[in-house]
Amino acid sequence: MLRALLTTMLLISTAAAQILPGPGRSLLPGGLPGPLLPAPQQILPSLTQPLNDQVRRLEEARKLRIGELLHRYPRLIEADPAGNPIVRDEVLALAPSDAALAREKSAGFSVVRARDLEGLRLRLLILQPPPGTPVARALDELRRLDPAGTYDFDHIYMDSGDAIEGAGGTGPQGGTAPAAGSDGTRVSEKAVLGLIDGGVDVGQPLLQGALIHQHGCAGAQVPSAHGTAVASLMIGRATQFAGAAPGALLYAADVYCGKPTGGAVDAIAAAFAWMVHESVPVINVSLVGPANALLQQVVGRVLADGSLIVAAVGNDGPAAPPLYPAAYPGVIGVTAVDSKRRVLFEAERGPQVMFAAPGADIEAARLPRGLAAVRGTSFAAPLVAGLLARQLHRPDGESARLAVKDLIGRAIHLGPSGRNSVYGYGLVAAHLPALQGAIASD
Repeated sequence: MLRALLTTMLLISTAAAQILPGPGRSLLPGGLPGPLLPAPQQILPSLTQPLNDQVRRLEEARKLRIGELLHRYPRLIEADPAGNPIVRDEVLALAPSDAALAREKSAGFSVVRARDLEGLRLRLLILQPPPGTPVARALDELRRLDPAGTYDFDHIYMDSGDAIEGAGGTGPQGGTAPAAGSDGTRVSEKAVLGLIDGGVDVGQPLLQGALIHQHGCAGAQVPSAHGTAVASLMIGRATQFAGAAPGALLYAADVYCGKPTGGAVDAIAAAFAWMVHESVPVINVSLVGPANALLQQVVGRVLADGSLIVAAVGNDGPAAPPLYPAAYPGVIGVTAVDSKRRVLFEAERGPQVMFAAPGADIEAARLPRGLAAVRGTSFAAPLVAGLLARQLHRPDGESARLAVKDLIGRAIHLGPSGRNSVYGYGLVAAHLPALQGAIASD
């Protein structure tokens, strides 16, 4: 019993760093190097603390991670008025009119770069404020010059860290199992999934032989522990391991590329546009951050084109404000439960929760091989995405609605009656082969 208590205390993670790194390891997105941090026990909630103290500890841990990012890269990253990390001296503009852009240039703004979001039929401009103008004041000025336009900070959305250091073993070898679904049926090779995350290591044994198209980083491959782990839970397979949709085709967009400003809205928007261009019906997003006007517009376009977006609700704690994109209307927000079907303490609550899935006491691919223990809502979301993708081969609004309805009908109801803010419609994916290697509990 004592060992189980200590294990649980060590596993609890924060909203942005959903998987706990070892003492002194970086909590920066994309696995970037950073200054030494306190041991996890110093920042994570203790099970013997009062509830309010545990919630405060979760909030402090998130602030610590953001503070580390700001401290490490002050020339590239700053904080918005609410304390969220943003790309320094940049403001995003979504398809401004020629007249609006002319007014903005006359006011001293310059176009740093542009992104044509072809799949979404949108054009995204990155503007630089006049010299010496704080970015918050610059945003207010842009909104004054073009009240009908869409402008916001280039927020940086956090990935979920690495697998727990030292956990797991050599694990099963990949490439030997049939593409069997959670009920033993064969998953159609036409099933298609999308992943917006860090880079995926296609050489990891659980992913060898998988059908993966990668995007981003100017064609370079920058594998990340988190992106690889999430991908394995979606399409990985081995003798004793299978993700939610083994054999499916995966479109994986790396929005980090090992850069300090990785995970910014402009990169996420480009990833969504690529997914829509490639007709990806189900897109898993393992990132969390604040509300952003441009991201909301992009998400709305993706949903209107008939694709489903599945996103982790985040791990800022039960009293935290909602995180995005999971909290946008129409997005399928996923929370996480442990092996005893209890919601994780750190998981967010609210109307954005639609499903619960295993997100603790499970394992996923680790780098460079084998399995690692994982914990967090971002490891529950890919299981839900995989189940939905098994029924969808292309974007189609009506087919997507029916697939979600079917999953609701198969969910195991937990918590208060009806859809609730803790478990949503209930638990799914509890029986997947990917969970057969779950960590034994006392």
